[in-house]
Amino acid sequence: MKILQEFKEFALKGNVVDMAVGIIIGGAFGTIVQSLVKDILMPPIGLMLGGVDFSYIRLTLREGVADADPVAINIGIFLNNLISFLIVAVAVFALPAISSPAAARGPDSIADVAEKVIDAVVNISTSQTAEARPGAGGGGGSGPQTTPQLPPGSPFEEFFEDFFKNRRGQDGQAPNRTPRRVNSLGSGFVIDPSGIVITNNHVIAEADDITVIFNNGTRLKAELVGRDTKTDIAVLKVKSDTPLKAVKFADSDKVRLGEWVIAIGNPFSLGGTVTAGIVSARNRDINSGPYDNYIQTDASINRGNSGGPLFNLDGDVIGINTAIISPSGGSIGIGFAIPSALAHNVIDQLKQFGVTKRGWLGVRIQTVTDDIAENLGLSKAHGALVAGVTDGGPAEKAGIQPGDVITSFDGKDIADMRRLPRVVAETPINKETSINVWRGGKDTQLKVTVGELKEEEAK
Repeated sequence: MKILQEFKEFALKGNVVDMAVGIIIGGAFGTIVQSLVKDILMPPIGLMLGGVDFSYIRLTLREGVADADPVAINIGIFLNNLISFLIVAVAVFALPAISSPAAARGPDSIADVAEKVIDAVVNISTSQTAEARPGAGGGGGSGPQTTPQLPPGSPFEEFFEDFFKNRRGQDGQAPNRTPRRVNSLGSGFVIDPSGIVITNNHVIAEADDITVIFNNGTRLKAELVGRDTKTDIAVLKVKSDTPLKAVKFADSDKVRLGEWVIAIGNPFSLGGTVTAGIVSARNRDINSGPYDNYIQTDASINRGNSGGPLFNLDGDVIGINTAIISPSGGSIGIGFAIPSALAHNVIDQLKQFGVTKRGWLGVRIQTVTDDIAENLGLSKAHGALVAGVTDGGPAEKAGIQPGDVITSFDGKDIADMRRLPRVVAETPINKETSINVWRGGKDTQLKVTVGELKEEEAK
């Protein structure tokens, strides 16, 4: 109270200038010290040293100000120290939040997204009848087991005859084995409140019964609407008395490397498991099919995650978790998801027709290497080199010849050989479109009417 009274008196006497001198003297040295240490020590330490530990310098220098009132300068120094203390306090409480960025543990919105979409993610339970293999004998063989050929009168002849007779039965035939039921689990997600569920084809392949299990424990029998083995996508349908929680697709072509993603599924029968990671790569070809174009992620994906969704931070599906690379069978941070840009078109066709209808060009293609590009006069290695054309196919009718390099199709650039089958497959059947080929050292544009890919042509 005494200091405040003195401050009031000196302020009334016009000694505010003297106090300002004290603040300037103290603040100057505090600022200098702070600037010297801020690149070495933490900013709060610099503030503390400048505002508190070096206050004795300012107290010493005040005596050198002959014309200033000592009490006023003392009050000024006190105010300077008070301000420094407040800055230190703010810095100490604020720095932990600044020094622990969200990137160290993922965005806070992951919890919000998981809560928003969890009810649309389902477990897929399947069962099938596995026929017993005749003559398996329990030993893992694939055919009937016969008694080893031994010399007549061998001491082991009677032993082996009795041994194999007991395994086959007294009549010498393999005993009848009861077919057994095999169960498997996977993941899926609802895309339509009416009951449309998406999963992987390999999750439900050869299944006799398919059951969709929801987050609240509800179990509904599902029927297969359609499947596509080339992209490993299956569409199921369940009947529910109430509208189901559904999610929608986002454009996977807009996904950036390093973007945060969330995988939700049923790994090792642990339903509703949420994991997060980033997009590690795009357009991955893992040689699993002709239309490989996977999103690679380090979000933990394990057995049982197959068919589950890969979300962006808006809660929209950008991929269908499908495969992992792992020497142990568990996640090592290399997982793959079918991009929504590819899946969406396939799903629409399966919903509409029960099968996929893909465009067909009728060419055999190969990679354009650097040597081929140089020999053909291309500025760089790109496009798809035509190695042959199918007789009577769309390409032959359009005038495409072996040796042509297809550089664009339907206005889409063909960066490499792998892109052409995907672009052609997604083009509507019977559509007349333009195709650019490199022939004889120049670019030539042709018109082609896209045909329909038949199963025998796809092989």
